[in-house]
Amino acid sequence: MKNLHGKVALITGGTKGIGYGIAEALLKQGINVAITSRNKESAEEAAKKLNGSGNDRVHAIGLKADVRDYASQQQAVEATIKEFGKIDVIVANAGLGHFGSIEDLTVDQWNEVIETNLTGAFYSLKAAVAALKDTKGYYITISSLAGTNFFEGGTAYNASKFGVTGFTQAAMLDLRKHEVKVSTIMPGSVSTHFNGNEPSDKGAWKIQIEDLGELVVDLLKMHPRTLPSKIEVRPTVPPSAKK
Repeated sequence: MKNLHGKVALITGGTKGIGYGIAEALLKQGINVAITSRNKESAEEAAKKLNGSGNDRVHAIGLKADVRDYASQQQAVEATIKEFGKIDVIVANAGLGHFGSIEDLTVDQWNEVIETNLTGAFYSLKAAVAALKDTKGYYITISSLAGTNFFEGGTAYNASKFGVTGFTQAAMLDLRKHEVKVSTIMPGSVSTHFNGNEPSDKGAWKIQIEDLGELVVDLLKMHPRTLPSKIEVRPTVPPSAKK
């Protein structure tokens, strides 16, 4: 994929944060982009904003889709192919978190995290695997360092991200014989609105969304003989490390 112009990417949860940063980076490389959200207006507004700052030769579309619903994800794949003719890249980014002691975590919170973060990643690939085989494409999941490091209050989130990491690595072994590349990116602290955070100058030490966009571009441009299947990224110097 060294020449990215004219490629097509579908990004789940692409209206803000990491997904939006990746969409912006891909558009700048000449890649057409479809972004999804559970809210149609949010998806369309984000796509409009992307089109206002991207490459005039390509464009973004916003689609309503819920990764917890397989039929909904199938429809997003179909809508992307209808608009652009194919899919070369899937970025399974949609995710959320509920945190707290196992004593306090509710059944509904557990199910929402697992269904969105883990089952959503499965649905995103399952719905698009035939399209990716056709284009010898690339499937990327956004996991987390929480997918290898557990912490107090993280039962649901840790379980989902450990699952995403394992799922992606197994899928990589399934699909590489079809020349479909599969990678998972595992970020540490990222400056986003995740879990009620508000991006600000105070978070300048964190990974920025454009950094992850650049990383995805680097993966797509890498020589096809080489596959970075699991990538951990973290802030270089967190506040706790400063003297």
